[in-house]
Amino acid sequence: MTVPFKFTEDDTLIFLDQRRLPWEESHLPCTTAEDVARAIKEMVVRGAPAIGIAAALGLYLGIRDYEGDKEGFLNLLEEKKALLASTRPTAVNLFWALDRMEEVAKASVLPVEKLKKRLRAEALRIWEEDLEANRAMGKLGASLFSRTSRILTHCNAGALATGGYGTALGVIRALHEKGLLELVLVDETRPLLQGARLTAWELEREGIPHRLITDNMAGHFMAKGMVDGVVVGADRVAANGDVANKIGTYALALLARHHGIPFYVAAPTSTLDLSLSSGEEIPIEERNQEEVTTIAGRRICPRGTQAFNPAFDVTPKELVTAIITEKGIVRPPYSASLKNLLEKQE
Repeated sequence: MTVPFKFTEDDTLIFLDQRRLPWEESHLPCTTAEDVARAIKEMVVRGAPAIGIAAALGLYLGIRDYEGDKEGFLNLLEEKKALLASTRPTAVNLFWALDRMEEVAKASVLPVEKLKKRLRAEALRIWEEDLEANRAMGKLGASLFSRTSRILTHCNAGALATGGYGTALGVIRALHEKGLLELVLVDETRPLLQGARLTAWELEREGIPHRLITDNMAGHFMAKGMVDGVVVGADRVAANGDVANKIGTYALALLARHHGIPFYVAAPTSTLDLSLSSGEEIPIEERNQEEVTTIAGRRICPRGTQAFNPAFDVTPKELVTAIITEKGIVRPPYSASLKNLLEKQE
């Protein structure tokens, strides 16, 4: 199974450049926090869990060569944390991972040299925990389907977006492993085509049956009875159960509700942000309009035409059938069930 990056013994973080898939498999080595921040911002690596792991490793790279006292070390840590935190605003895993690394540093009484090793180990632990969470989510999500099913998914919430295996695609993989998957309908996911370029690429490599559809075909196939469930990932989940995910998710949820199709969100607990009361408080990243006005570098509209390009939208809790996490499946009312889930985790 492909993963979005590897971390070498000599502390080089090597990204599989997702901007170039599926045309070529090229890799981008990073050895500094600045390198990693650029890779996140330019979407060499993307997907909420993967961004969090990359940021944790990037923070370690930012302090790896420091030689000095503890106060200077913590000041440098804050500087590199701010740099990495400024890359993308919506995916909460980014901030969760950076906060976790900072907490380890501030709570430790280790001397600087040993603390650097401790932070390296913590970043790798975040990665390993994410992989374990993905497999647990896959198993739990697959339990929601009792017969062979056709699943529609949006964007890429697979191994490429996580530490491995996937969130939404982890559920799909688990169904395939159980022999309960008939077909995956893959939304192309405009404007950057993560479904067409990345999800289809993962599924094709693993021999999982799938068909690519344009985003505006989803309602047609739901009406034809060809979708048994929608499974998507998430970049942030508010305390009330509102879900931020790739732009277009909200429309899918509305279509699924109209056609009586269950709409599931697969997300690790690191994606839950109970500090926000509702989705109205989730910051939505606005990206360069050229991502909409061009495809593969070629303009598809008149030169005078400008575009909006919100990278995410918010699906209201009322449209979400259940949220699949590694700690369990939660259902409405989410304000209570999400809080109870995290309290049990503590």
